[in-house]
Amino acid sequence: MEQVPQGGVTRFPQKYELPIYAPEDLDRVHQASLDILERAGISTNSDRLMKIMADNGQKVDFDKGRIYFDPQYVEDMVALAPREFILGARNPANDLVIDGRYSYLSTDGCPAEIIDLETGDRRYSTKEDLRQLGVLADHLPEIGFLFISISANDKPVAVRPLHETHALFPATAKHIMQMTAYDNYNARAIVEMCEAIQGKEDLYNRPVMSNFQCVISPLHWESGPVDALETFGKAGIPAGICSMPLMAATSPASVAGTITLANAEVLSGIVIQETLVPGARTFYVQYASGIDMGSGSMNQAWGGEELLMETAGPAMARRYNIPSVCSTMGTGAMTSDWHAGMQNTFSCMTSLVLPGDLLTGVGSYYNAGVYSLAAMVLDAEIMKIGKRWLDGVDFSDEQLAVNVVESVIGNQTGHFLGEEHTRDHMRDFYRSDVLYTGTWEQWELDGKPGPMQAADAIVKDVLANYEPMPMDEDVAKELDAIVERYEAEAEEEYGQD
Repeated sequence: MEQVPQGGVTRFPQKYELPIYAPEDLDRVHQASLDILERAGISTNSDRLMKIMADNGQKVDFDKGRIYFDPQYVEDMVALAPREFILGARNPANDLVIDGRYSYLSTDGCPAEIIDLETGDRRYSTKEDLRQLGVLADHLPEIGFLFISISANDKPVAVRPLHETHALFPATAKHIMQMTAYDNYNARAIVEMCEAIQGKEDLYNRPVMSNFQCVISPLHWESGPVDALETFGKAGIPAGICSMPLMAATSPASVAGTITLANAEVLSGIVIQETLVPGARTFYVQYASGIDMGSGSMNQAWGGEELLMETAGPAMARRYNIPSVCSTMGTGAMTSDWHAGMQNTFSCMTSLVLPGDLLTGVGSYYNAGVYSLAAMVLDAEIMKIGKRWLDGVDFSDEQLAVNVVESVIGNQTGHFLGEEHTRDHMRDFYRSDVLYTGTWEQWELDGKPGPMQAADAIVKDVLANYEPMPMDEDVAKELDAIVERYEAEAEEEYGQD
């Protein structure tokens, strides 16, 4: 197998901003969000947060556990969030510069189940599955960074986020976005792990890990995520604010209403974050989705409404001059069929014409309920085509090739196959690793293979032959010790789970 050089990730240029939303409509969403935060406020079980907000001049109802935000205070706190920073990686060649010029692609997260490589059956995922996923993602150049993409179900719940982080660090030399640590205990442990890899100063300047914390729709903040935001922020680890409303369930039954509620929720988190750690690096993360109005479950047959909500997050983030994380792909299908291809391709193109800084979602089925390593390969292939489309057409003299046309006409060959220009550029074109290119007859002789079989073969080849960048042995031992210490403390205080 041809080895991919260590280092370097695909950078998707942010060339386009399709005007899906008029500036005045974004302004209306902003004003409506301020109205919600002032009149409805947020609820919380964090007495500490309520006291801090009261000390900062915000209206707090301690009996009801509600905080009401002054609109000007919201504006002031959001203005503190920086637009540009670096997401580091163990291999500096994989560092991601977040400055609005490029987008980067990630795996999806965080299903509790995975498609077994040998049987093809759905089963609960393990820590070893997550390590293998990290190795495959490290190999694929289209993957710029990694989510905690599946759950380590074989590890104790109290320290599961710590084990999930521990699985990925040696498996990849790319940036990791940790989004399962929603309590301060795991947050402190993960900061220790990052400091063991980088040291405090380098961690602050180019953190190998980022994070995001979720508000509970509608408009509720638990104490755990609030405390974790502060811990990560003080360490210099960027922590995004994530809203995940379900249209017609935990948000209004309209696209505009859901966009507005999600925006209010993200703003509330940024206000909390910047109050606790002024200047903290953050992301605008909006994962709005819809429900099936017949069953009440998440809508597996999503389409136009979800794509509109998908693009609203980056649009609002641009308005606030804040980096964004947005969903791309994440099909509702149960396998990589026409259903998955249709949804993921529409979502891919939508993400490229109104892009976020970080694009997340490749590799999952069933609305991020089940993960597939083969699907990761196929989804990366879709993005590879999208990247070529973004690159556009080079109209230089060399590419216009007038002299080549003149040569072919003059020599009367009637074709361009023998031209030096053809030899020079024959490797410039997109070539697929998974799409069948033989004849119909050969396809039948080969057993009518499809893209899934090719993707499965790639996955197995990578896991058997690809070696990620090794981790320093002393660092690896220190990470092991941190996990063991925190797990022992958790077992003593909380029991096994």
